[in-house]
Amino acid sequence: MTDVNGKVTWITGASSGIGAALAKVFSDAGSDIILSGRNIAALESVADALSTKTLILPFEVTDYEGLKSHVDEAWNWLGHVDILINNAGVSQRSLAIHTKPQVYTDLLNIDLIAPIWLTQLNLPNMVELGGAHIVAISSIAGRIGAPLRTAYSAAKHGLIGYMDALRAEVELHHSIHVTNVLPGAIATNVAHNALTKDGTKLGKSAENIDNGDDPLDCARAILEAVQNRKPELIHANSFELNITNLRHSDPDAFFKMIGDVGAQTAAGTKKWE
Repeated sequence: MTDVNGKVTWITGASSGIGAALAKVFSDAGSDIILSGRNIAALESVADALSTKTLILPFEVTDYEGLKSHVDEAWNWLGHVDILINNAGVSQRSLAIHTKPQVYTDLLNIDLIAPIWLTQLNLPNMVELGGAHIVAISSIAGRIGAPLRTAYSAAKHGLIGYMDALRAEVELHHSIHVTNVLPGAIATNVAHNALTKDGTKLGKSAENIDNGDDPLDCARAILEAVQNRKPELIHANSFELNITNLRHSDPDAFFKMIGDVGAQTAAGTKKWE
């Protein structure tokens, strides 16, 4: 059991949605918070609502050359980073046949390479600290291949693979725990900010997202997963959970179902939101 009270939790993508909710929930549990993102005003607004010490550390997650200095600043703040939550990311809404290659490059950089880099740069300090916890916010699209999300699914599958392999290396030997989180529909701006075929934002939400789970409920489930050192958390409604589990329990049925949905989506007769 991990007590987050008195620990330092570093959250990327902390200006809104799940990230902002995580900041509140972990702060309420006694953790000091490092807030990272690009929107400084939004980060300040999140910080104002927290009850523990906060550090606003804005940066672009794909600024690989400057990333080491941000890691140093985070560790120099209170001398330790106990929990790293890789939450920053962007989704996608476009058919592969129409999607420009640069969209794949940009999305894989944001959703896969950036969290790997940030994790890698924190690892030596975490080993020296004698233990820590790394959280990766993936998606149920990291377990299933969802239509309109070829790049997003690729990145989120990759993130789970990296974190699973990392856990095998560091959990027992270095007391560094790793939790993959696979959210389903959460009421955030994820659809509004999703990349389309040419890299522009979709600019509108979706009904299933608007009717999705409260980000605070998701954040509370993540806190509990960290406290209990769970390797994986699937936070989804019953339909999303069933389809995610079907991928392994009955792959033939899963591939048939997702194939039918994909064909309808490609034909424009069904929207997979």
